[in-house]
Amino acid sequence: MSENTVNGNSFTGYEYKSITVDCNMESMYADGYQNFGWILEGTSKPQAGVNTIALKFKRDRKIRNKAELTRLQRQFDACASEITRMEKSKNSHAMVVALIVGLIGTVFLAGATFACLGGLIVLCIVLALPGFIGWILPYFLYHSTYDKQAEKVNPLIDKKQDEIYEVCERANALLGN
Repeated sequence: MSENTVNGNSFTGYEYKSITVDCNMESMYADGYQNFGWILEGTSKPQAGVNTIALKFKRDRKIRNKAELTRLQRQFDACASEITRMEKSKNSHAMVVALIVGLIGTVFLAGATFACLGGLIVLCIVLALPGFIGWILPYFLYHSTYDKQAEKVNPLIDKKQDEIYEVCERANALLGN
């Protein structure tokens, strides 16, 4: 787990880190971790999740300002996790609204089916109309809710990205690059 460097028979020991991130955040982590002294060694698709990727890093064990870099790295990780959470909230909020409306439509259609089986044709038609609307409406509700949630969340994501860039700048200055 260490390497020899040829320049002057000096030994360089490395520490290793492997993280699993969302595929959409791969570039941010790969670029950001360089500012904390990490070198990307490779990537692999883990078995755990479909939309995740494992990133493998290494860095010199005797890096300068290691404690401060670690603190800044934790701040970077927290901001990146918050961005991932906010991105997922756009989809999950819209999905919940669409599923609830679809479920209500299904209840109306079930009522219409039982009314038809009971010989109550008028009640069947009265219940079937909102049922079909409840099945058609979720598509449009999903997109409108997603857009509204994205409008609210995107400025917050931009602020978190600005915070990440500031953290990376401070870390890069500590490395002396």
